[in-house]
Amino acid sequence: MTTEDSAVNGTETRRVRVVLVDDHRMFRAGVQAEIGETARTGVEVVGEAADVDQAVTVITATRPEVVLLDVHLPGGGGVEVLRRCAPLMAAAENPVRFLALSVSDAAEDVIGVIRGGARGYVTKTITGTDLVHSVYRVQDGDAVFSPRLAGFVLDAFASTDAPPVDEDLDRLTQREREVLRLIARGYAYKEIAKQLFISVKTVESHVSAVLRKLQLSNRHELTRWATARRLV
Repeated sequence: MTTEDSAVNGTETRRVRVVLVDDHRMFRAGVQAEIGETARTGVEVVGEAADVDQAVTVITATRPEVVLLDVHLPGGGGVEVLRRCAPLMAAAENPVRFLALSVSDAAEDVIGVIRGGARGYVTKTITGTDLVHSVYRVQDGDAVFSPRLAGFVLDAFASTDAPPVDEDLDRLTQREREVLRLIARGYAYKEIAKQLFISVKTVESHVSAVLRKLQLSNRHELTRWATARRLV
């Protein structure tokens, strides 16, 4: 039996202090319920945050071993949290380590946070048990990825060429990119709302903003735009 298995089964005294960073309160509550039963999992949730500023404040104050970090956050996204917490990650003793936990499986999101210093990236389809195991592995300094995401990282770091800058795409926020990608994949507004834990009205607002910024007229043009850039 591994250390992680022992912790989940309540037979191991190992502990790991964790901060949850996600802008959806209900999702944070769900993660807390899945992994935060310390006597069973060994995971102690010592703080939560819903945006970049809150995250930096809570992480600095609590100095957890592992931060579960959403990629898309108000205030600049997960990459901005990583940038501002770089000294904590680089600490010689008790460094803070980051594991991205996101609904997005887009290559640019995965590569962005890994380049920012995260030790891994798992999607929100992960089970509670597997998430606990991933947290312990990151605490140990291992790199952890959902299976299909590892290839993005290998491909990115195998190449010495920097990706070209797409000025049109750079106009969009992280959340707008996420909505754009799902629209281009044919998702209905209600399906997008459910997947991203937001309201249909919020989805409509994001779509309107994307169309305006890209100077497009409808979702069909948007789909063609995204497909031409291989974002789908």
